[in-house]
Amino acid sequence: MEMREKCKGMLLVLSGPSGVGKGTLAKRLLQEDGSFAFSVSVTTRAPRPGERDGVDYFFVTEEEFQRMVRAGELLEYAAVHTAHYGTPRAAVEERIRQGQNVLLDIDVQGGLQVMRCMPDCVSVFILPPSYTALVRRLAGRGTETREAIEKRMRNAPGEIACMPSYEYTVINDDLETAWRTLHGIVEAEKRAVSRCLPEMGDTVEEALSLLDE
Repeated sequence: MEMREKCKGMLLVLSGPSGVGKGTLAKRLLQEDGSFAFSVSVTTRAPRPGERDGVDYFFVTEEEFQRMVRAGELLEYAAVHTAHYGTPRAAVEERIRQGQNVLLDIDVQGGLQVMRCMPDCVSVFILPPSYTALVRRLAGRGTETREAIEKRMRNAPGEIACMPSYEYTVINDDLETAWRTLHGIVEAEKRAVSRCLPEMGDTVEEALSLLDE
């Protein structure tokens, strides 16, 4: 008889300063690990080029967002730069109950809220190698005004100061190296006894019966 496993879902929280590349790492994890589902956030900001409603984000008005807050429908929510972001609570909790892994690619404010609400989540802080590298990445997007880049950069030190609240750090200097580090963290956490408890598929008596054959 084969060993059985009773596993519950993992909630993985990825956070870091804007432009650090956590979105790229999140997409690769979803592409290469079919056990993960992406939790689509709601936001009041306008869609960027190529983003699709219901796939990248749920784009809502400020009035609808505040209604969701009042109704307790968000696991976390925060004002980030000039917009609001939040994570729908029901979908995350249901997937975890069903044993599915859930990925949250969220800002630091939201990550801290999730860790308080769900302390058994796995939290990873994505760190840039330098502020210079970060401003180059933001400018390289071609989607931000100078004022927006300056605001994000001035917010970055405060976000990085929250890093000690996270369980793991990944420095995104080289994408492949960062990916291998993140993948290693995920694979190790899948085998945590608190999350996955193997059960023997037979008994000692059944095993000993082989001696009589």
